[in-house]
Amino acid sequence: MITPERLSTMFRPRSVALVGAADKSTFSRYAFENLVRFGMLDRSFVVNRRGVDVHGHPSVKTCQDIGEPVDTALLMVPQAGTIDALHDAAAAGIRNAVVLSSGYGEAGEAGRAAQQELVDVANSLDMTLLGPNMLGFANFVDRAAVAAIPRLPTYTGSVALLSQSGASIISMMDYAKMSGAGLSYMVTLGNEAMITAGHMLDYLVDDGATKAIAMFLETIRDPETFARGARRAAAAGKPVVVLKAGSSPLAARTAQAHTGALVGDDKVTDAVLRELGVIRVKSIEDMLATAGIAATLGRLPRSGATAVSISGGACDILADVAQDAGVVFPEFAPDTLEQLNAVMPEYGTAHNPVDVTGAAIIDTSIWTAAIKAAGNDPSVGSVMVVSTIPMAESTAANYQRATLEAISEGLRQSAAPGILVNQVSQQITKYSRDMLDEVGIPAAITGLSQAVSTVSHLEWWSSVVDGVNADREITLPDIESTEPRTGAWSEHQARALLSAGGVSVVPSALATSADDAVAAAAGMGGPVAMKIVSAQILHKSDIGGVALGVTGSDQVRDAYARLMTAGESVEGAVLEGVLISPMRSGGTELLVGVVRDEQWGPVLAVGFGGVLVEVLQDSALATLPVTPAKVTEMLLSLRGRTLLEGVRGAKPADLDALSREIARIGDLALALGEDLASLEVNPLRVDGSTVEALDAVVEWRTAGDK
Repeated sequence: MITPERLSTMFRPRSVALVGAADKSTFSRYAFENLVRFGMLDRSFVVNRRGVDVHGHPSVKTCQDIGEPVDTALLMVPQAGTIDALHDAAAAGIRNAVVLSSGYGEAGEAGRAAQQELVDVANSLDMTLLGPNMLGFANFVDRAAVAAIPRLPTYTGSVALLSQSGASIISMMDYAKMSGAGLSYMVTLGNEAMITAGHMLDYLVDDGATKAIAMFLETIRDPETFARGARRAAAAGKPVVVLKAGSSPLAARTAQAHTGALVGDDKVTDAVLRELGVIRVKSIEDMLATAGIAATLGRLPRSGATAVSISGGACDILADVAQDAGVVFPEFAPDTLEQLNAVMPEYGTAHNPVDVTGAAIIDTSIWTAAIKAAGNDPSVGSVMVVSTIPMAESTAANYQRATLEAISEGLRQSAAPGILVNQVSQQITKYSRDMLDEVGIPAAITGLSQAVSTVSHLEWWSSVVDGVNADREITLPDIESTEPRTGAWSEHQARALLSAGGVSVVPSALATSADDAVAAAAGMGGPVAMKIVSAQILHKSDIGGVALGVTGSDQVRDAYARLMTAGESVEGAVLEGVLISPMRSGGTELLVGVVRDEQWGPVLAVGFGGVLVEVLQDSALATLPVTPAKVTEMLLSLRGRTLLEGVRGAKPADLDALSREIARIGDLALALGEDLASLEVNPLRVDGSTVEALDAVVEWRTAGDK
């Protein structure tokens, strides 16, 4: 079992064994060099099956020959020898193994079988595995490096970097050095045969030196553990930044429903990460820059940014980039404007962003006063201060120190936390960091666009983190049905199910003869919609199985005969009859669907378009359960939300009524349990406060899907 105590002995090892060490191995050389650089050589052991000196250091032939307690073994042997190496390590009392070799789960069916054997043997030996197919880890806080990675930094920071890709983490590490994002941990995860990203996330939440966690993931292999760790991180106020690669459609079983056009694995992942308060980014640079600043600043007091710059051009660029990123530069309060006008030169203008003009070159106190005024404005939650970050000793750098000291004093007097921003991307060198530390500027970033992107991420995270662990308990409807839960249900069956779950459904009657149809239509009191009913015909309009605006007994009879003929043309279709409903016009049509994701369970999708939903591709997703408030948030996130506000004289939708109805559909889907594959209402019509389902599809999982 993977416990915090076991992980602690692995990632804070008192002693290490390099198993399979060899002079000819590049991995072995890197691992040995790291032990030397991190001061671990006197408590490390080199294991070589021939017992020869390796890297100029004596070796033993087996772990059992060590004769002393060892916490962690780095296994650098080929796949064929890994099982034997595990047995040897276990016999020596070693309980943690870092497995570098590849050819496991990433290498097809045979590799997956080999990986399962590896896990089974480890479990039988009470051993914990990191990997396989990875490069190890470095704990910079406790000075422990069990990694075949070159050029490891030796200084300590507060960002933990996790990656499922060993090769990519080297580039990430190099960028972290360049951007000034100091690392507390760096862990390659590989195939995650035992220790997953979720386990590491959960473990690092309790690490006092780690203030933010950056993760590169190709997949989330253990959703339950990952979600638990993310929720604990949110409760602890510890930002998690994820670069998630890869996307693919959901299983083909959802293709029958339009919902399948809205929901994909990557879209579900995106929705889940947002629910968990995880910041999702699209680049390595964004991941590390955001994590680095988040580790320093933590939670922002509010959204709303300001910038103080000596360059008016930089102010213009920031304003443009901020608009695209959704970052708002609010208008300053009168008191703020008064303070700014008191220090600005006559040719300067006090507004947000703030251009302090070239006068601040001569009088650096303008920096201090402007930052103080802007940073204490009641609508400002963060301050970006645009100025040069020196990279090396020079006359200009020495002159810049006075400016940085004035900026530091302004940030100290600002209620909103601040970031020093260099206009273009450049390296934050040791000289840069030392100077910033000396003058007291804790957070710096290079590049205007990167600064705005980072502020955007932090504003979002700061606004949602409190709601991550909010109570989501609901009361599910009690559904009783004698219908067999197999395959797809007909619309008539689906409508009855919705009604039983408390969902408003347009009135209807099932006609099994032309006379029944005429009688049912007459009872509707106006034009009717008529549809063929068969569990085997889900897309009725495709075969001419729908008649709209039908009036009078003759038209009803003709339509009934035509629809039945259309249904009979579908091979294997069992016809239940024709469904009669009153015609509805006006209002706005939405699709509301629930499908079961293999990782995250039932997922609710809400979108616009009715039959055009696949064209519009405008949807919002959430895992179940959802509250009406959550549904309202989803609706307002749609690009077509203005349709709900009443367009060209149409009545605005009652969002509260609509959200309650959609939440009921989600509750019903949950109440149906794991038997449900998908449930779709398309369209769900909203006209003012009237909300009703006009059509529905229900599909059940097969035994093989469960």
